[in-house]
Amino acid sequence: MNWENALKDYQHFLKLERGLSSNSIQNYSLDVIKLIRFLKEKEIQINPINISSETIQEFIYSVSETLNARSQSRLISGLRSFFNYMVFEDYRPGNPMDLLESPRIGRKLPDTISLKEIDRIIGAIDLSKKEGERNRAIIETLYGCGLRVSELTELKISDLYFEEGFIKVTGKGDKQRFVPISDYTIKLINIYKDEIRIHQDIKPEATDTLFLNRRGNKLTRAMIFTIVRRLTEAAGIRKKISPHTFRHSFATHLLENGADLRAIQQMLGHESITTTEVYVHVDRSHLREVMESFHPRK
Repeated sequence: MNWENALKDYQHFLKLERGLSSNSIQNYSLDVIKLIRFLKEKEIQINPINISSETIQEFIYSVSETLNARSQSRLISGLRSFFNYMVFEDYRPGNPMDLLESPRIGRKLPDTISLKEIDRIIGAIDLSKKEGERNRAIIETLYGCGLRVSELTELKISDLYFEEGFIKVTGKGDKQRFVPISDYTIKLINIYKDEIRIHQDIKPEATDTLFLNRRGNKLTRAMIFTIVRRLTEAAGIRKKISPHTFRHSFATHLLENGADLRAIQQMLGHESITTTEVYVHVDRSHLREVMESFHPRK
């Protein structure tokens, strides 16, 4: 078995057996592709069945100067997953990654912004332009519902259950969940949908897609990042803010105001509560306030 066939089979496995999204499959594939490129550059004639731990260690060492500890750990994790698949399919007797340790990294706390900064970003939107109402609805939906970028771009009109106060969100692995939506966010989406979007020439494949670009097609992830970056600059905020920052801020602000961690987990679509628990560490002062407010021995 050569590398190209092994990678193609692995991608099918990730899609069909594990139900991963296209973005996740691409990320896992890139880790293997980096190893393949290294082998070609070094003219090392070896296939995925008989590659040794020593060869992989040599590869990891070669990229260690250009990758930080977190990126190295992610690369090692991705390769470990690939070779676990090879073992699972009986192509190999063991995983060559088993003897390799990932570099120790601290848990990175998510970046957040304050409500005032969010208001400044929204205030920087030029509502006189056609895309103004759309961009305002996008920012409010990112923050008001805590969506991932891909969840926002895939949001459909048929997913809007405004009478019930919810939207249906399709997350990682095509898992669906219902997320509550505020009356204010509903109002802004309706303004965009009923006053702006309705006048666009919409592509047949995007008739049910909520947020559209100027050509009447689905917005890309890159475009959402561009919108956020430009609005942040226009607002005079020097922080590095991405669409995901609004998701982090959504969770952090809920927690700071007393929301239950399990409820936040369900709204974010986290499979494990440990993923949601990272927000507990964002503002430790909140934990002190909770103890002083609710402990019987306060």
